[in-house]
Amino acid sequence: MTAEPTTGATVPEPTGPRPTAGGTVSEPRPDRASPARVPPLAKPRADPATEPGWEAVDAPADHPEPPKEQARRSRRLLYSLLRPWVWPSSAALVALLVENLAQLAGPLLIARAIDHGVPRATAGDATPLTLCVVGLIGCGVLSAAARYGFFRLSASVGQSLLLDLRTRIFRHSQRLPVAFHENYTSGRVISRLTSDVDAVRDLVEASLDGLLTSVITVTGITVLLLWLDLPLALIVLASIAPLLMMTRWFRRRSRQAYGQARDTVANIIVRFGETMNAIRAVQAFRAERTKHSAMNRLNEAFRDAHTEALGVVARYTAGVRLTGNIALALVLALGGWRVAEGDLQLGVLAAFLLYLRRFYDPLDELATFTNLYAAAASALEKISDFLVTPSSVPEPAVPVPLPPDRPHRGTLRFRSVDFRYGPGSPLILEGLDLTVPAGQTVAVVGATGAGKSTVGKLAARFYDPSGGAVLLDGVDLRELADGELRRELVLVTQENFLFSGTVAENIAVARPGATGADIRAAAEATGAASLLSTLPEGYDTEVRKRGNRLSAGQRQMVALTRAFLADPAVLLLDEATSSLDIPTERAVQRAMAAVLADRTAVIIAHRLSTVLAADRVLVLAKGRILEDGPPLRLAESDGPFAKLYERWTTSMG
Repeated sequence: MTAEPTTGATVPEPTGPRPTAGGTVSEPRPDRASPARVPPLAKPRADPATEPGWEAVDAPADHPEPPKEQARRSRRLLYSLLRPWVWPSSAALVALLVENLAQLAGPLLIARAIDHGVPRATAGDATPLTLCVVGLIGCGVLSAAARYGFFRLSASVGQSLLLDLRTRIFRHSQRLPVAFHENYTSGRVISRLTSDVDAVRDLVEASLDGLLTSVITVTGITVLLLWLDLPLALIVLASIAPLLMMTRWFRRRSRQAYGQARDTVANIIVRFGETMNAIRAVQAFRAERTKHSAMNRLNEAFRDAHTEALGVVARYTAGVRLTGNIALALVLALGGWRVAEGDLQLGVLAAFLLYLRRFYDPLDELATFTNLYAAAASALEKISDFLVTPSSVPEPAVPVPLPPDRPHRGTLRFRSVDFRYGPGSPLILEGLDLTVPAGQTVAVVGATGAGKSTVGKLAARFYDPSGGAVLLDGVDLRELADGELRRELVLVTQENFLFSGTVAENIAVARPGATGADIRAAAEATGAASLLSTLPEGYDTEVRKRGNRLSAGQRQMVALTRAFLADPAVLLLDEATSSLDIPTERAVQRAMAAVLADRTAVIIAHRLSTVLAADRVLVLAKGRILEDGPPLRLAESDGPFAKLYERWTTSMG
């Protein structure tokens, strides 16, 4: 049997005057063809219903603003994450301060023991030495207890902060409109939620402890060195100038290096996700080598970027250690000479050297922190860029409710609607005036790029019109609360997307509180029950990824049952283009008739059988309505739809 022509065929412009498209005329029901009068279909060809693409308008660039503004915004994000945890964070900071003070007391007790405890013990009085030993043990116990308290508090704060961050990213990604997700790839969203959050986690879990410890230690030791011996302390202070210069250089270079590394890892995730999602096409066209080469280039770019970042860390760490060792040698030489001259006590020199070693060790920690901070700062900038992305279809500040006493629920109107997908792009719809009365089924047909899918997207408020308004029961969609709009209007897409889970769970997406009885009643009403009963576990059958365990017909039946359970006032149906066998095709048509009964429906039609069962047909071309009327009347006229219908009947023999 020959496949029927689709609405994707070219529709010629009419030679006579173009009819007006007010759409307010409602033809009597006898003009509506019943599905029984439609010849059986065979392998309907796909009409992709694609519209002209648009450049990224909503999606943020990786670096849309000056670096200083990005840094300020990422710091504001970090502060907002920490704000709910001020008291636990303060308690953790106190515990860390106690731990470091206990550790700093150790060298002083050792100096006291060398200069006073040992000589007194030699003279027969062991009390001072004993007190020093007990003091060291007490400092160790106090330090261990404070460390335990710090870890418990900081771990709780850190994990709560990361949970909050992941929740914000996921919640915001769901709030952003379809327009955003059509341009900002899912791989980049996944990168924000995974690798970028992991970079922040490394900073929170591993580095903040090192940073705070280093700051407290360096500050405390500086004070103690100045108090112990000023001449030796001046040598140490002289080494700070080159250290500050190296740190400034390191911060600048590591920020650049890790920014590039974050970009490359995001590209890797995008490429990997794209390849895995299209693995059938990759293998069918033997594109493995091409994809492998592209992934290798990205992996090599990531390797080079990360190697450069680690090289910056290596140069900084080597410079810090060289400076520290030179200062230590100078202090040992001058201090040893002064001890020999009797100007300095041996215990003081020993304490000074112990403190000096501890003074430079934290600088290595600071290098590690700066290394991870550079990666986390770059990640926070990208996350903050994502989180501040505004929605192109924002919620109204003061929502307008639908009239509770409206006599007819589901009147949809397009009032002088213009639409383009972005600034400077061509108009897809121009001056569209259309009213769909409550309870009427309208089929929209036309060539690819005519604007069919755009009509559905505007009615679903995936986009807002560039001019004019779309109204539901007299209320502009832009003034309706999103929750109320989604209750009143449901879109069934071409893909018939199913989530991982059971058949029952996928149907219940339409009404999360639905019982098993509700789900079965909806399936009985649409006729899906008999088709779904053939599944191994019935309604408890796992559909697997994207519903791959089900046939195309079963997926369509689940999607239609889901729409029936939602019970919307308006149904937008972007008809699936997949080929079905004749029994399944008829079952889907019966289910569609049940779903469409007594509700307003706009169908982006790809099967003429569906078109003939509609109350009314709109023929679109270049964003304008060429014909508008009942299908049988248009089929008997001499317009574009009649030519389309003639080709279909001819192909059916």
